[in-house]
Amino acid sequence: MDGPDATPVRRGVLHCAVVATLLEVHSLQTQFSTSGGVVRAVDGVSWDVQEGETVALVGESGCGKSVSALSVMRLVSAPAGRIVGGRILFKGRDLLTLSEEEMRRVRGREIAMIFQEPMTSLNPVLTVGRQLTEGLEIHLGMDPGAARGRAAELLAMVGIPDPERRLPQYPHQFSGGMRQRMMIAMALGCNPPLILADEPTTALDVTIQAQILELLKDLSRRLGAAMLLITHNLGVVARYADRVNVMYAGRIVERGTARELYANPRHPYTLGLLKSVPRLDVPRRQRLDPIEGQPPDLTRLPQGCAFGPRCAFRVERCGVEAPPLTPIGDAGHVTACWEAERVFRVREPQHA
Repeated sequence: MDGPDATPVRRGVLHCAVVATLLEVHSLQTQFSTSGGVVRAVDGVSWDVQEGETVALVGESGCGKSVSALSVMRLVSAPAGRIVGGRILFKGRDLLTLSEEEMRRVRGREIAMIFQEPMTSLNPVLTVGRQLTEGLEIHLGMDPGAARGRAAELLAMVGIPDPERRLPQYPHQFSGGMRQRMMIAMALGCNPPLILADEPTTALDVTIQAQILELLKDLSRRLGAAMLLITHNLGVVARYADRVNVMYAGRIVERGTARELYANPRHPYTLGLLKSVPRLDVPRRQRLDPIEGQPPDLTRLPQGCAFGPRCAFRVERCGVEAPPLTPIGDAGHVTACWEAERVFRVREPQHA
């Protein structure tokens, strides 16, 4: 079930606890006009984030994950990119109806974003200290001295040693892991209730990835911030997410708690993603099972189910009628597949 009625089963949270909805995305549509046609990057998706939880958006590159987050922040590049439909409700306010000045007050102060590649997001000609203090002075009204002190605290909080010495330095003097930590510090500066983390560990080696993810998890728990985690790494999802939205070709094709989704995948795409990941709890096989074919051209989506041409479970109906998201299994578990029961019967056991 979409929207506010989809109640998550949180890890470590009592079922009777009342958890307020922080962000609700309803039927969001974001398009890009190109010489080859209109790209429907986000095609009518709905999802929500509750206070204090971590929700994951999962899928291959180009499925609409990052564009969904940029749409929430209203950072889709115009004039080629446009949000053409839907609503984005944050604490009951529709962000799409706010003026640009009102939206600037939301960015950073109430919703912060950790971008995918720090070196393309940080300003190379401004010091680390200035980039940290700017938001504090604008959103919290701090004087320069207080802002500098808070900036040093933030660097220490994210594990950067000797923060006072680091403040006058520039981003190129930081390692990749330190730049990512700096991005996290910038996001946490104003204590926002919601953080959008777009592939926060993509450019880092495996050891540093684990450190950054553990840092995010710990800070989110300590500060009580909710997080939207955008990733293609299903191992990350299993460890850090409460609920999962699986995206394909600009649409949500399956949603559920992380435990339910791993144990009982009901969409062929979700099953394919899980089977293509190395497993330590099963005997070693010679090769993984990849998903055959390529994602569709978003300017020329096939009739019916967009995953149909790549699907081993497809039937005639799949080529003529797109399946809607339908409740299946446990509460909150929905899937968009005509053959969900057959997928369930032939799945391999998966464990979160």
